[in-house]
Amino acid sequence: MVDDKDRQSIDAAKLYYGSGFSQAEVAARLGLSRPTVSKLLGHALERGFVTITIHDPRERSDELVAQLTARFKLADARVVTTPAGGTLLTDLGSAGATLLEELVHDGMTVGLSWGTTMCSVSEHLRQLPLQGVRVVQLKGGHSHSERSTRDMETMRAFARAFNATTELLPLPVIFDSAKAKDWVTRDRHIAGILELGRSVDLAVFTAGAIAPESLALNLGYLSAAETQEIMDHAVGDVCSRFFTRTGTIAAPDVDARTVGITLADLKGRPTRVLVAGGAEKTQAIRVALEMGLATHLVIDQQTAQRVLDL
Repeated sequence: MVDDKDRQSIDAAKLYYGSGFSQAEVAARLGLSRPTVSKLLGHALERGFVTITIHDPRERSDELVAQLTARFKLADARVVTTPAGGTLLTDLGSAGATLLEELVHDGMTVGLSWGTTMCSVSEHLRQLPLQGVRVVQLKGGHSHSERSTRDMETMRAFARAFNATTELLPLPVIFDSAKAKDWVTRDRHIAGILELGRSVDLAVFTAGAIAPESLALNLGYLSAAETQEIMDHAVGDVCSRFFTRTGTIAAPDVDARTVGITLADLKGRPTRVLVAGGAEKTQAIRVALEMGLATHLVIDQQTAQRVLDL
């Protein structure tokens, strides 16, 4: 429902953003005060009547892009530069969303992981007039702790942006036993979603660091001994599959209890977008790229240089 404030904010936005008038000029044309116009422009942004996209040519033309694509045989890479006072997560989310808007088209199946980076990507997606898109959850995301995976929130935002239907996995990603996991995944509905995840046209995911505060280690799935095993042997995870420095599975018993796409199945998808950054993720990103898990990469400048220097 569009109310009077919405209408005024749209009129103000058209004059300010579309016609290039100053806020004072907009105020004079609409018979309002300049502070009121400023508030209306803010309201237009909050309501989604106006979206602002920043195209940074450095994301594509930087020498780091050429080095990354050549070294890791990538189809494309975007390297973001976060200004002083900026937020890395916001920049990764914005660049990731821009790349996905270029890649997703009618009739595609899009597989999603979860986490703070993925949620940031979802928050920056614009609504596109697509048809026949299906968004598939690649792994379970229910938390047994106070930490949230934000999986449902991320799925809903992707679905809104791409005018898509969703296929949800309302399960924990790691079960207490392999037997329980096998029993649940034999369910016809769950098995169908997992099979769809294995065959998506495009997968978008992040890489997780291994640290005591890591989200994947604080969802109530793991015992203290299992957490220590992962801390001792893993350098990162993709889709909650923990891997070692050489790309092997770090905790086979935990992996056997994990519900979601395997690294082998992920690697078989035609388009695979890895969005990740930050110094603590350097080794995880490097190994994921060496394993060939990504065809497209979104990363920040400093981490990109660290990945190449390892």
